Amino acid sequence: MFSALSDSLDKTFRNLRGVGKISEKNITDALREIRLALLEADVEFGVAKEFIAKVKEKAMGVDVFKSIKPGEQIVKIFNDELTHLLGDDAEALNLNPPAHILLCGLNGAGKTTTAAKLALRLQKEGRRPLLIACDLYRPAAIDQLATLAKQINVPCFTPDPDEKNLVKVAKQALAWAKDQQGTALIFDTAGRQEIDEKLVAELKELHRFVSPAETLLVADSATGQQAVSVARHFDEAVGITGIILTKLDGDARGGAALSMRQVTGRPIKFIGEGEKLDQFGVFHPERMASRILGMGDVVSMVETAAENINEKDAIKAAERIQSGKFDFNDFLDQMNMLRKLGPLDGLLGMLPGFNKIKKQIPADAFDENKMKRMEAIVLSMTPRERTRPELIKGSRRRRIANGSGNTIIEVNRFLKQFTQMRKMMKSKGKMKNMMQQLGGMEGMEGMGDMNSLLGGKGGGKLPKLPF
Repeated sequence: MFSALSDSLDKTFRNLRGVGKISEKNITDALREIRLALLEADVEFGVAKEFIAKVKEKAMGVDVFKSIKPGEQIVKIFNDELTHLLGDDAEALNLNPPAHILLCGLNGAGKTTTAAKLALRLQKEGRRPLLIACDLYRPAAIDQLATLAKQINVPCFTPDPDEKNLVKVAKQALAWAKDQQGTALIFDTAGRQEIDEKLVAELKELHRFVSPAETLLVADSATGQQAVSVARHFDEAVGITGIILTKLDGDARGGAALSMRQVTGRPIKFIGEGEKLDQFGVFHPERMASRILGMGDVVSMVETAAENINEKDAIKAAERIQSGKFDFNDFLDQMNMLRKLGPLDGLLGMLPGFNKIKKQIPADAFDENKMKRMEAIVLSMTPRERTRPELIKGSRRRRIANGSGNTIIEVNRFLKQFTQMRKMMKSKGKMKNMMQQLGGMEGMEGMGDMNSLLGGKGGGKLPKLPF
């Protein structure tokens, strides 16, 4: 998400930084390019126009013209205004009892999955969430929510399949919730392909009965300008209190995220960046602004690592790597550790300047299937072969190839890559140095050098992965 916009902004600001003295023409030309980039990214026209006007007003100030580095000053102004556009600060949910949370949105936005993601997050915070299925139209919607609730061990109210009275279902759910001792009730509602009178009428009726403290619009960030219109209509209908943006891990242009806060006046409270239930987090405007400007989001990266990686295991892995004892068992552990962090491209996207080197990485480098095929090769080895990679010669390689469903060429290529990575991990890798710079997050170097996992050699242009 935002990659095209980030590239355009990076090019414009790079040109500004290269100018020793800023003139009104420099600023006007740069802002014209930025405005076009915003519009191409699906930012709503009025929002883009107003945003550029504010940046221009501050960029034309005396302090900028007299600055030793005027280009850097303008970048800071842009960053500050972008953060303000996105909402300045993260806004927490209103969970004062009774904490009723009503989710609404169109079909396909991901309401049901988002309901489970939100429940899991509240559960981790020490609360007792309850899920309530109020989508009485979409086939299997109730079963889907019940299945997700079971995965995260959260109680779920499922109405009679033949019941079509939404208020009656809500009444039954509230009576059920009293016996569950829940502290937050999450209502998953029905959607439509587009907003219609029937949908609005049902939502209004449910909203009046439930009286939710939070009415959150679940919006697909890939829908562009339509998402802005949808947000406006839902806000007028039931008065939304916040927005949850889904599918931020996609490759859409993402302008909706920049427009919805301004158009509705409602904060973006959460974002979903993957299909897994734990890929869900609080929306931080300043961090998102930094990511859009290619400055990375190191804070979120460290938080993700701290939440998902066991420090003792990471330290143990680091010690084995530094002692030169890294084997295929350790390799499997590293892959599992990476999986816990979510999609690899999303993780690396939090690094400052990653967008500038992303083009050097093969397009298929982040393919989950590729990692599964490497894992299959390792799992086809005997325990002795995993601890002593040097034993894997001719006949053993053929057996491993047959057992993993790969060709002998692919196995040979993988073993060669592993040997190179093993040698590199004996020295101090880039990841270790980076983690030390982030504040010495002890043990994280156990993840090894990301470059090696992508098929690199520790510097320069990255070659292709084994397959």
